[in-house]
Amino acid sequence: MYIGLLPDDGLVLKHLQNNLKTVKDLVLSLPEEKLLYRYAKNKWTIKETLAHIIDDERIYVYRALRFARNDKTELPGFEQDDYAISSEANNRKIKEIMKEYETVRKATISFFNGLPKKALVRVGIANKNIMSVRAAAYHIAGHELHHINIIKEKYLNTK
Repeated sequence: MYIGLLPDDGLVLKHLQNNLKTVKDLVLSLPEEKLLYRYAKNKWTIKETLAHIIDDERIYVYRALRFARNDKTELPGFEQDDYAISSEANNRKIKEIMKEYETVRKATISFFNGLPKKALVRVGIANKNIMSVRAAAYHIAGHELHHINIIKEKYLNTK
């Protein structure tokens, strides 16, 4: 679902870099009340969504690391709603969240840039699904776009 949001151009790391600028420009332009808005009951705020994107990226990079190093251990899934609540993102300043976002993104790009080409096609199992290291990178970029599209459509009515 997420991978299909990206062009099939082999430039996933460039997309990750470009997405970071897009997200920063968008989010830092919003007033606090928009960052705390929920478009429906039990839906995340924009701050919680950003924390979720960060958590998901960390988890997928961890999975990619394990698979890239030929670790055959099956990895568990995670409960995203529990993570979002526990992040307490709504109590944080947006500049702090975005600093963490940028730090994680730079580490992600550095990690994938440092992999040998043969590592990108290695696979593993996470959450009962087979995934390649390369697919993890595309998931991260596509997952981010998915949530940015939701923010634009449901929170900002701009899509």
